[in-house]
Amino acid sequence: MKPNLSHLYEATPVWLALFFTLTTCLTVGLLFTAIRQTSVRGASQFLMVSFSWLVVLGLLAHNQFFQQLDAKPPRFVVVLGPPLLVIISLLITSKGRLWINQLPLSRLTFLHIVRLPVELTLYGLYLYQQVPQLMTFEGGNYDILAGLTAPVIFYYAFKRKQLSPRWLLVWNVAMLGSVLNIVGHALLATPFPFQQLAFDQPNVAILKFPYVWLPGFVVPAVLFSHTVAILRLVKVFFNHRAVRRYGTENTEV
Repeated sequence: MKPNLSHLYEATPVWLALFFTLTTCLTVGLLFTAIRQTSVRGASQFLMVSFSWLVVLGLLAHNQFFQQLDAKPPRFVVVLGPPLLVIISLLITSKGRLWINQLPLSRLTFLHIVRLPVELTLYGLYLYQQVPQLMTFEGGNYDILAGLTAPVIFYYAFKRKQLSPRWLLVWNVAMLGSVLNIVGHALLATPFPFQQLAFDQPNVAILKFPYVWLPGFVVPAVLFSHTVAILRLVKVFFNHRAVRRYGTENTEV
């Protein structure tokens, strides 16, 4: 079955593109403040690399680079590959693990508020035939709950300190599952050779400027924040068990 590509080259309203651009800037800003708490130099480097990456993606998308669907290998690899390689390198190298262990979980938790404007953007894109309904909160995508609950979790876990690391871990696992669910649906609804969903109104928005920043930066930032939090909280959980069983000490997040 062939996807309906009649909206592939249609532009979206300026206000919607601007709204998502501001959402991307918010994501950069929140991740910048998290990194800045551990290293001013590292934060400056992050800002420079992020800006350069967004400009590269933006220019390629503006010139319809990703809309050439018959290209081999698929050009969308350029969007997903570099961010995933950076995250993996940080997780598997000793220097990277040392660095991520210094990041404040409070800031990484608060970062997930960006998922609220992301979901509003997706709904706007659905109204303009750029994404299928299944990628919105009307179509079973409940990732908006992450954006709504993030400030509540942040407040009770880090301000009031009434939410235990165990429940913070549960929230992170659940919300990671939520974002992976929508990522999977989004990829299967995009007009790639492996498309399985939404042939009548496929996901063409992420092939365009500025929405290419969603898979190219915003989603990797969300995945990174959850992954770091889960790894750190799992360590805390096992440290707590060690305290009860063996009387060991180091239990800080």
